[in-house]
Amino acid sequence: MDGVIYHGSKILPGVPEFIEWLKERELPFLFLTNNPVYTPRELSQRLKRMGLEVSEEHFYTSALATAKFLDSQKPGCSAYVIGEGGLMNALYDVGITNNAVDPDYVVVGEGPSYSMESLTIATNLVMKGARLIGADYDVSGPTEDGIVPACRALVAPIELATGKKAYFCGKPNPLMMRTGLRMLGCHSENALIIGDRMDTDIIAGMESGTQTALVLSGVSTQESIKTYAYRPTEIFRGVGDLVEAARKRENEGA
Repeated sequence: MDGVIYHGSKILPGVPEFIEWLKERELPFLFLTNNPVYTPRELSQRLKRMGLEVSEEHFYTSALATAKFLDSQKPGCSAYVIGEGGLMNALYDVGITNNAVDPDYVVVGEGPSYSMESLTIATNLVMKGARLIGADYDVSGPTEDGIVPACRALVAPIELATGKKAYFCGKPNPLMMRTGLRMLGCHSENALIIGDRMDTDIIAGMESGTQTALVLSGVSTQESIKTYAYRPTEIFRGVGDLVEAARKRENEGA
């Protein structure tokens, strides 16, 4: 969503037309976001404040993917969590309790709760045997004012201090992609993933067998694309251009 649908509180050009185009054609769609801060309901309400009507069943977050993974690995486990409401609620909903003494996992998301104190606690818990989990693999994210560090950047100090590597549950993890496809009731060959990042969105789609569309409204640029060994199926300035291209093909009978 960040860099594709909005920057901060600003809807990007062409987005209202894109949402309307999906609804007009009754195409199943899902916002598969690596941002673990918000719940699906909060994301739905956030878009509503920006003038877009999208119900909460159209959202799947890295927080939900993290909760699903931990519940499948060790039901009823406990975790020390650095994160906000979206991550906390997702873990609580599957019965994972908060534990700052002897947790099974240390789970890192994003947000203002990240501090030197929480970083120190997390580091020592991992040293004592807690397994390190990152909610998503983004190293940075776009805002109205520039770039902010994201989950992978925030996990890095714990990895360096402990010598332990984190397991990341968000894109490009195939587990999150497969869950998204099941929610859509769609085979990968008939799906398209749209994203602004080569290192998460596009590689996630490519490795999951979906078509891929990179939009240049977020992190990746025409220049940065050249540094990767793989390429997206299509490249657009934004989702509005994608709609224009789709309508043109429809008119041409493609």
